[in-house]
Amino acid sequence: MIEIRIHGRGGQGNVVAAYLLATAAFEAGRYGQAFPSFGAERRGAPVAAFVRIDAHPIRRRCQVRQPAFLIVQDEALLHVAGVLDGLPPGAGVLINSGREAEALTRVDGFDVVTLPATALASDILGRPVPNTALLAAFLALTGLLPQQALIAALAERFSGEILERNTRLIEQAAGRVPAGHWKDVRHAAGP
Repeated sequence: MIEIRIHGRGGQGNVVAAYLLATAAFEAGRYGQAFPSFGAERRGAPVAAFVRIDAHPIRRRCQVRQPAFLIVQDEALLHVAGVLDGLPPGAGVLINSGREAEALTRVDGFDVVTLPATALASDILGRPVPNTALLAAFLALTGLLPQQALIAALAERFSGEILERNTRLIEQAAGRVPAGHWKDVRHAAGP
């Protein structure tokens, strides 16, 4: 089983990202589970969401405490307590940032990849919502699911020009990261 934790802020599409990734797993013939963790937070407050993907039915229902992968939709969250908790050494961390991974602090010991997801989304979608770009990059890095599964998951929510723009965003984001870079991390974590 692959476990992923997604950290973002209210309004960035954090919870939607988790559901899209789980739906993409279903589209690819796998099992997926997604759920958020938040209280009475408001727009801009830190939010976490959890995703599990497996070839077998998923019976675990607790929060993801030791993820193989972490997706951070706002690099400022790296300074919030608990964001990096439970990550094993060498875990894959994808961060929405226009800076190079080496310029970020607090991420030593992890395999960090950065992507200017908000800028890409603003350019292509006309909205600063980084979730789709980050998911496309994550799938390219891991090879966990095909990009087409993410497009199929988006097609359940969108159509027409919005879906076309998201498809273009997926292609752009996936092309900006080293394909298969986290394949070994994925295999160490599970199927």
